[in-house]
Amino acid sequence: MKEGKAFLKSKMKWVGLVGLVLSVFSLFVHFLLARFTEDGFSEYQSSITIFSWRPVFEATDLSRTSPLYRRLWGPVGQLESLHPHANPKGYYADPSAQSNGYIFVRIQGGFHEIRSSICDVVAVSRFLNATLVVPEIQQTTSKKGISSQFKSFAYLYNEETFMAALAKDVNIVKTLPKSLKSARRNKEIPVFRVPYAASPYYYLHNVLPILIKHSVVELVVSDGGCLQAILPPDLGEYQSLRCRVAFHALRFRQDVQDLATNILHRLRAPGRPFIAFDPGMTRDALAYHGCSELFQVPAFILRRHHWCFYSLNLCFKYCPSFDMFILFWSLPKDVHAELIQHRRAWMRKRGIIKGQLSVNSAKQRLKGSCPLTPEEVGILLRAYGYSWDTIIYVSGGEVFGGQRTLIPLHGLFENVVDRTSLSTSWELSRIYGREANLDESYPRASPSAQVETKLDAWKNSGPRPRPLPPPPARPKTYNIEGWWGWVAESDNEPESTVVELRTNAHKLLWEAIDYTVAVEADVFIPGFDRDGKGHPNFASLVMGHRLYQSAASKTYRPDRKEVVRLLDQIHGHIYHANHSWLTSIRRHMRSSLIDGLIEASNKSKSSSFLSHPVPECSCLRPNPSETLSNASTPSVQLQVHAALGVVHRCPVWMDGEKNLSSNEKDNEEDIDENDPSSSRLFLQHTGSHDAGGEDINLKEESQFEDQEEDGGD
Repeated sequence: MKEGKAFLKSKMKWVGLVGLVLSVFSLFVHFLLARFTEDGFSEYQSSITIFSWRPVFEATDLSRTSPLYRRLWGPVGQLESLHPHANPKGYYADPSAQSNGYIFVRIQGGFHEIRSSICDVVAVSRFLNATLVVPEIQQTTSKKGISSQFKSFAYLYNEETFMAALAKDVNIVKTLPKSLKSARRNKEIPVFRVPYAASPYYYLHNVLPILIKHSVVELVVSDGGCLQAILPPDLGEYQSLRCRVAFHALRFRQDVQDLATNILHRLRAPGRPFIAFDPGMTRDALAYHGCSELFQVPAFILRRHHWCFYSLNLCFKYCPSFDMFILFWSLPKDVHAELIQHRRAWMRKRGIIKGQLSVNSAKQRLKGSCPLTPEEVGILLRAYGYSWDTIIYVSGGEVFGGQRTLIPLHGLFENVVDRTSLSTSWELSRIYGREANLDESYPRASPSAQVETKLDAWKNSGPRPRPLPPPPARPKTYNIEGWWGWVAESDNEPESTVVELRTNAHKLLWEAIDYTVAVEADVFIPGFDRDGKGHPNFASLVMGHRLYQSAASKTYRPDRKEVVRLLDQIHGHIYHANHSWLTSIRRHMRSSLIDGLIEASNKSKSSSFLSHPVPECSCLRPNPSETLSNASTPSVQLQVHAALGVVHRCPVWMDGEKNLSSNEKDNEEDIDENDPSSSRLFLQHTGSHDAGGEDINLKEESQFEDQEEDGGD
């Protein structure tokens, strides 16, 4: 009996041991699979990903041949003969094997500043016959808590593609030679803090002699551009070089590009076109232009099934005619307005702003110096004819004010998305690389020996009533990601933590994704086109890239001053707009496609070449039928080309490509005047209406179109 029990116990021990070995072996196999099949696993994960976006559409969709579809999504007819052409237009020598030395560049700033600066330093390197070291992006250095897998330039862009694409333009190396590396480490090489938009003669007279003498110079670029936007005519080839850098050589890192492509596929999966919208509402931009009061919005709308919870006094009013709630919201002095004013004071101290600290935001808005709010942009789009189920992708990184600022846009459009709703946290974290875990609780620094001595002296100061010295101050810690408590206590912002510095590097990748999506969007509209220094911003670079790559794609450039004037006309009954107001909005939006482009050539181009790379990087390839029909009288298309200064004809080899022009191309104004759908789309909030209501709307539309034809342009 005892032998049987002992045998049973030993058998159970063996079974347990075998089970333990199998468990360890299973874990080992899983680790191997996770390590060596990462690509296959990522494909599997993307195939089963559940995203937060659930698209909601009307049952019916617009026909792609309808006049309304062509007006909303079709190409701009006057720009269809404009094509990209950044190749050299004359004799262009290869870079010399004997250069004057090395140029090492450190670039500071955000995404749009980095991109502009890289294009400028490449042009400067060729101008000085220098060898360019791959630029260092300060936001992505390893000391700021980012992954050690990627370093500096390679964190954002594909280094190999950059060097290969510019092999016939400038000599590029990855690092300095060893002898010069040690000299730079010992701070023995000359350093130039390059001014914004420096002239070519600055480099000839100041940088080139030092470069020849020391064989190396270091340039520090911090304002988003180190070469003036408009160059003399004899340096025209350097403008084409800038385009080759920006639109061909600067390719994003492969996994960043792959994620952007996946997001594009997910956007287009429903089979509908989409709009990309860049709010441009950054804290620096709002502070620089004096727009702090934008956050004290009196009212906005919400769809019936949208819910918001705030610890504020709210008043809801249901409007049955529009099937929506009106949410009235009255705020006291807003913390975001305080943050903007705090930033403006900081800018004044450093000479960035020359004006007064307190600025009347209402006057700035009337002058068109403030961004259009998401609500205002949503109203423009709805009034122009875009239906409530239009897909809108919000780009441009972080919007100051958070999701609260975008609530009105969500109320006007059902399918408002961004990169977070079209990707998973796993996909986003994968592009960051392997990063060390950081403590996000901002621990207090341990008190020094001197502080401990003061504390002991205070405790042992003797009996009362002898007055006690004040206790030593404890080191202050601020909940920076909370309500920014330091605003009321200090004139200086606390130093950035490692977590914040890492987030700043991540923002570059977020904006790279948004940039790719915005350039490829069917329609693009900016809320603002200036940054926190008064220079062209992210949206300006997107519009410039779209103008180069596909000039005929719809890119609205609304005149903010005119838009504010139109919106103020119906202030108080903004969702009960009359037909004449809708006509004015439609005409302004239509004219902004061309007039806004011509105005940009006069204003934005003087600050940033990449925001308007025409005519230097474009050529004309007109339709032969149009050339014959307009031989006697100049067409509107030719007038637009003349206003833009485009006179260069495309090379012969481009004639074989498919011409986008067709007989279906109608005049934009004719389509607008004759199409009865757009104002109805603004008035109707959902697709579920009874037949009687639709008949009434159609009758109103026909009357409206008759009035518009009588008093039209």
